[in-house]
Amino acid sequence: MKRDSARQDKPSGKKAPALTNCEIVVIAAFGVGAATAHIDTEDIAVKANEIAPGRFAWKKYPDQIDIDAVSKRLWDGRNRGLVVGSERDGWQLTETGTKFARKHKRSVGFESSVRLSLKERQWRRAEKLRLLTTLAHTKFRLGDVSKITTREAQAFFRVDAYVSDSAVEDKVLRIFNAFGDDSELGPTVKHVARLVRESYVVQDHLRQEPR
Repeated sequence: MKRDSARQDKPSGKKAPALTNCEIVVIAAFGVGAATAHIDTEDIAVKANEIAPGRFAWKKYPDQIDIDAVSKRLWDGRNRGLVVGSERDGWQLTETGTKFARKHKRSVGFESSVRLSLKERQWRRAEKLRLLTTLAHTKFRLGDVSKITTREAQAFFRVDAYVSDSAVEDKVLRIFNAFGDDSELGPTVKHVARLVRESYVVQDHLRQEPR
């Protein structure tokens, strides 16, 4: 199994509120680190069972978690734009999914913030220093937003024209979910993410045009 990059929050024992099973699974995914990494279905299932005991259990064997039931709710979440991924690749939250989980996590007893592992803290510290020195951020900070080039936007997320669309989205999501609410980087991240995504839409269109 892939392991989450953050320490798991522990529910306080409160009864889960009137959230749908899909929403419970999204919050569970957040609780095991899916904001910044792809997480296995099994890890999400264990957390979902902690949040809402019995909701994802077999009827005949109530002490056993029904992994398929959790998987179906993850696919529901994907259809709703809350998660991306699959059983094979693991699951990661989108910006919308992360925002939803942060808003509702306290209602299921999560602590006020996810306590990050040493590795994740080190990555965030180094990545923030890198992002603050990029040309894209410098131009954004100086008000030269219109002068940010496609190449500078791609360098901000460490992608280029040869990276697959799915890999681009993975990199964008990880940085967006980690720094989208950061007071220094948040506005830049949101703007540059839009530029990068638009550039890949254009590239994909050009690849599909007949020669």
